[in-house]
Amino acid sequence: MSRIVVKCGGAVAADSGEAIMRLVEEGHEVCVVHGAGKQISTSMAERGLPVQFVGGRRVTSREAIEVVKEALDELNAELCAALGPLAVGLHGDEIGLKARPVMTLGLVGDPLPSRPDAVVDALAAGLIPVVTPLAKGPLNVNADEAAAALAVGIEAERIVFLTDVPGLLLGGAVTAVMRADEAERMLDADDFEGGIVPKLRAAITAARLGVRAEIGETAVLA
Repeated sequence: MSRIVVKCGGAVAADSGEAIMRLVEEGHEVCVVHGAGKQISTSMAERGLPVQFVGGRRVTSREAIEVVKEALDELNAELCAALGPLAVGLHGDEIGLKARPVMTLGLVGDPLPSRPDAVVDALAAGLIPVVTPLAKGPLNVNADEAAAALAVGIEAERIVFLTDVPGLLLGGAVTAVMRADEAERMLDADDFEGGIVPKLRAAITAARLGVRAEIGETAVLA
């Protein structure tokens, strides 16, 4: 039995249940981390709050952090309902996820490897912890980065990024394996853009700290 962290974004959360449960049925311990990016942006716009990103991270004011929490909590409940009775919803800021404040972005943090008792105990009991990407503070944390930090902290063997793309596309085809050094070089050269960028950076971090990372059909290895 291996321990796996699955990260799913708000855009694909509703369709992620089957893939997550397949891993559980195969006998793995599975912890889920989810985002709610589109839902947060929509709610902020409806309330007249500015939607701004710097390096893939959301600038988060005190007013915005409440919107972030509401959207994450709502999606957390929906995902737990989709997964069924084994799922247990956990709020990252309440269970002790750690992050280093990034003052220039407001209430935002760079996640640090964490090993929350609530997550470890849920896995030991055969449950599926479903975790929101908020750190103590609360601090808003990029969900991809939060998933990677948690995977390192709980000593997961794999981290799987569920996404609406098949994997990393090179020359129009999905590449099966990408080395961390090569991936970093391509990121620095702006060879990728959009939502794949934070996923790939998080995958590089995880791979270099001993966790096999998978984005769709692409394995990112140290």
